Amino acid sequence: MDVSQFDYTLPESLIAQTPLSDREASRMLVLDRNSGERGHHYFHELTKHLRAGDTLVLNNTKVIPARLYGMKQETGAKIEVLLLKEEPGYIWEALVKPAKRIKKGTFIDFGEGLLRAQCTEVLPDGRRKLAFQFEGIFTEILDQLGEMPLPPYIQEQLEEKDRYQTVFAKHRGSAAAPTAGLHFTETMIEKLEKQGVSIVYLTLHVGLGTFRPVSVDEVESHTMHAEFYNLPEETAGILNRTKENGGRIVAVGTTSARTLETITRDNNGSFTGASGWTDIFIYPGFTFRAIDGLLTNFHLPKSTLVMLVSAFAGRESVLKAYEEAVEKKYRFFSFGDAMLII
Repeated sequence: MDVSQFDYTLPESLIAQTPLSDREASRMLVLDRNSGERGHHYFHELTKHLRAGDTLVLNNTKVIPARLYGMKQETGAKIEVLLLKEEPGYIWEALVKPAKRIKKGTFIDFGEGLLRAQCTEVLPDGRRKLAFQFEGIFTEILDQLGEMPLPPYIQEQLEEKDRYQTVFAKHRGSAAAPTAGLHFTETMIEKLEKQGVSIVYLTLHVGLGTFRPVSVDEVESHTMHAEFYNLPEETAGILNRTKENGGRIVAVGTTSARTLETITRDNNGSFTGASGWTDIFIYPGFTFRAIDGLLTNFHLPKSTLVMLVSAFAGRESVLKAYEEAVEKKYRFFSFGDAMLII
């Protein structure tokens, strides 16, 4: 399948650079998965589109200040590091710029020696394995030296770091926020629960696999990098009961959708408590087993995210919805508006 089929034109003025002060004030395009019909609403109207017996699945990963700026020890050259995946012993897989300067054995200093890393392995695509050396508590040092890993199209750091966290963020380890969840407030969650919608959580630590651009011509040639997930057994039980009782499972974000589809793919369509690594790549032709609805943002052209959305709702329907969103000046990408497909 040709990657260019997932292209669309987007004026730069629609790329949301900053989050709205009121999370629930985002606009929300509602797309009927079967008919392709579209409606225009605000996020605070989500309660009108879900019903008692439905289950909403949220990703409670917590973003770490994963972007570090350091210097190559031997030359003083400036090095940018984005932490992606943690391994035992304070070893991290990281994206390094400029990668060509960092060979196996190279040391990088951060914060005038407060933190040091040695490259232990050279990986493809600008990635390196780094072994960190420090005195004290690693997470505290990271909080002191690191920056929130905002997408490259956002030019300024946020005044409030928590604005790049969901209100339900809990488990540290993500290199990016599950941005569909940024629209939620505690009040919205309470409203949904009061009307009989079950709210459950899973964890998928967002890494390079989610936001790495597709650089090949054919979709099938793209390789996803694995990301860690965890689905509690209690949550799996609620999801199975939702299906049995005729309720709908609505994933909040592509990360939640990918986790749920990974688990049901490996368990004959049912849910079970599980944790591990997933490199699932969802594009048109994929058979969905887990989700009945998807709440998501508007994604980059030719990205794996817009391919997943197209697989769920149909490429033509999605591109028409995107065209209409551009015409009506919806805000796009991480801090943008929402789309509910149901």
